[in-house]
Amino acid sequence: MTDFDIWGYRPDTGHQQGTDIIGYKVEAKDGSIGKISKHSEEVGASYLVVDTGVWIFGKHVLLPAGTISMIDTVEEKVYVDRTKDQIKDAPEFDEAKEGSDPSYLEQFARYYNMPHM
Repeated sequence: MTDFDIWGYRPDTGHQQGTDIIGYKVEAKDGSIGKISKHSEEVGASYLVVDTGVWIFGKHVLLPAGTISMIDTVEEKVYVDRTKDQIKDAPEFDEAKEGSDPSYLEQFARYYNMPHM
């Protein structure tokens, strides 16, 4: 495992600071998972919140920026390097805890930094 910052955008993703990606579709390795309902570009805490819609009924999932493999601004799609099952099994996003609990994001870092497969 490399010493990789899960909360930072990788240099080769096509991320451009200030680009509004809300509404973009999100594609896992094995299919579409929903649309971006929120994103943060905060240094050291960049992430997406994906509204999974009918796929996981009404669930919102948080994906750290480091899980993004590519942003396609023409197609308005964001590709992540996780499978649908890995995303479905992630901790659920809770907007109330997001700003009030400093350790809240740590559970996502632990989950997404774990070696998968």
